[in-house]
Amino acid sequence: MTGAAAPLLVVITGPTGTGKSDLALNLALTLQAQLPVEIVTVDSAQVYRGMDIGTAKPSHEVRARVPHHLLDIRDPAHSYSAGEFVRDARTLIDEIRQRGRLPLLVGGTMLYLRALRDGLAAMPPACAALRDELDVRAAAVGWPALHAELAQIDAPAAARISCNDGQRIQRALEVFRITGVPISQWQLRTRGSRDDFRWLQYAVLPNSRLDLRRDLATRFTGMLSAGLLEEVRALYARGDLSEHHASIRAVGYRQIWQHCAGQCGLDEATQRAVTATAQLAKRQLTWLRRESGFTSLTAHAVGVAEGVAREIVDAASA
Repeated sequence: MTGAAAPLLVVITGPTGTGKSDLALNLALTLQAQLPVEIVTVDSAQVYRGMDIGTAKPSHEVRARVPHHLLDIRDPAHSYSAGEFVRDARTLIDEIRQRGRLPLLVGGTMLYLRALRDGLAAMPPACAALRDELDVRAAAVGWPALHAELAQIDAPAAARISCNDGQRIQRALEVFRITGVPISQWQLRTRGSRDDFRWLQYAVLPNSRLDLRRDLATRFTGMLSAGLLEEVRALYARGDLSEHHASIRAVGYRQIWQHCAGQCGLDEATQRAVTATAQLAKRQLTWLRRESGFTSLTAHAVGVAEGVAREIVDAASA
């Protein structure tokens, strides 16, 4: 006698700006009669309250049509880690299944997806004093210089981390300074949980990088028209936030924050933001190329939501 099949978990991911949220909504509405869906958001910026426009957060009207989780759960002054995401997501997945609904994970924070699927090593907690020290050094010499330092002590980690990804460089150096063990070795101790679920995974990809860069520029212009500058000004005016906070380091927010701080004009901030967003998309594409088990999709192709819905229903009934 064979045991019961592992529960189904559906993932829609892909680079920023490719239409993941639109596809997820269309999919949820398509499935509504056969298999009601609740969306678990996989986005490290959408967790923050007061950061709606620049994170492309689903509107309240959309959330009224399809339940969304892990939105607006943190003040921007507070952090939210991959470990916390795994804890919260697993709790939500269980609760959604108990309601007889399908958990649909949607978003592009690849670290969160990897942590949920493959597990996380029990690394040491953050050290505020050490992070402040690293931030001061980065301000003086730049993150690429600290990345070069990381390459000397942990070449595998440095190879995976962009020389401008301050958050991940900082964490890798912090872990080594605290423990004397490179973060890449800590990550080898990870114990995964892939077998806890049957993973049905889709990657929403652009037609080309050129098309994506154009779309990202258009999208950011639309965000500014929708009030992104005013949104960042409100955060800046609080007085308790800075570029040291993970929320403000989010792509788009950091660049407009620099404009609010008088470091550059709005046009330059806009160009910086579009460039940073394109770099993020490139990193996400690189991550997806290294992964297996993803079905590639184009979000706005005719019939794509209906096709995916049929696959999900078949998998759910298997």
